Amino acid sequence: MSTENWRSNELSLKEVTEKYPDFPKLIALKIDVDRRGIRFTDEAYKYVDPGFHYTQKVVVHKGEPGQKILDIPQGFAFRDGTVSCTDVITDQPRAYRDPYTLDVVEGKLRLVDNDEVLEEISFWEKPDFFGKKTSNGTLMESLVDVRPQRVTFTPNPKCHFWDKPGNGCKYCSFHSETRGHEITVGDERYFQDIFEVASEAVKQKGRFSQFHMVSGSDFSGEKPFDTEVNLYIKAMQSVGKAVKEKKVPFKLVASSFSKEQLKRLYEETPLTTYTTDLEVLNEEKFKWICPGKAEVVGYQRWKQSLYDAVEIFGRGNVDSGLVGGVELAQPYGFLTEEEALKAVLAEADEIASHGVSFAEIVWKTGKYSYFYKQKTPSLDYYVQLAQGLADVRRKYGLNIYTDDFRRCGNHPNTDLARID
Repeated sequence: MSTENWRSNELSLKEVTEKYPDFPKLIALKIDVDRRGIRFTDEAYKYVDPGFHYTQKVVVHKGEPGQKILDIPQGFAFRDGTVSCTDVITDQPRAYRDPYTLDVVEGKLRLVDNDEVLEEISFWEKPDFFGKKTSNGTLMESLVDVRPQRVTFTPNPKCHFWDKPGNGCKYCSFHSETRGHEITVGDERYFQDIFEVASEAVKQKGRFSQFHMVSGSDFSGEKPFDTEVNLYIKAMQSVGKAVKEKKVPFKLVASSFSKEQLKRLYEETPLTTYTTDLEVLNEEKFKWICPGKAEVVGYQRWKQSLYDAVEIFGRGNVDSGLVGGVELAQPYGFLTEEEALKAVLAEADEIASHGVSFAEIVWKTGKYSYFYKQKTPSLDYYVQLAQGLADVRRKYGLNIYTDDFRRCGNHPNTDLARID
């Protein structure tokens, strides 16, 4: 999968950190690991303990000779607490570049690259309620994803933009997977189940500081997205009952809603922060990369939903997710990293002036995505993008409380909030 001599075509991790001495070295390493992926040695895999670590069963080399199912850790932390998460630790190949290697060096798990021994890591621990069942007999861990300080509920994993062939976001590889059945507001067993999971989660003192909810887009209903909104309201009310507070640290990542729908979400649930993802900060690229979003809502209306949400939730309590680097996808993306960075940060500045923050992830070319095998941007680009987005946020005095380095760990630009 890697291109011969790719290392000579771009700055190395060491060269990038020397070029930007004020940028935290471990965050630069985290970005590069996310960009390139990790390959386990057999010895490193022996350190994975499904009884203690948060793991999920993953099919490795799916559809290929040697296919097997492994318990793969869902995230790790560096020694300073920097968190890296989700599909970073897989054997799924990345295009163009070799992955890092996770090996055991002097009895410790260490990242290794090109024979250079780098940072020590540790896997996330699973929460106390894993292994327990609800009163309906549902295994609790089947109802959530977790991060070190966050519990995530996904009532409906299906994204309906994919219902129309070719209308899904081109960077996304999830559409090809079976991700559970769709929940409706009539599924009372589900709402009882997540109430019980939330009740268990809050018993583990100091483990979690935030609830989080995300689902696929569903634009059905009396008005567009009413079905999705109604599902969120009932689900968040069920979780809120476990805490017995009117408002709790609760983040929703969802579709672009009307002001009326946003008011309902804020007034009828414990929700405190709202995210709706533009994905790419350029209207022309948005139309090509996210055709379903462009057709059903449109770039300008999506932005307006963010601005409407600020009126309701407050400045800094609304943000937009970005797939950082996808603006350079070809054949219709920006032709140079310099051009892309200038355009993205200019648009970010305009949007942030309305009170909206950003949460940027590193674009990875998933095996089942439209963009599989494309070359992703350089580490130099990602460092500049993360720093630029962080500077824009600081310029307008915006917080990133529910997407910061403690509660999420998936966004290089918000990791920088630790040095605000």
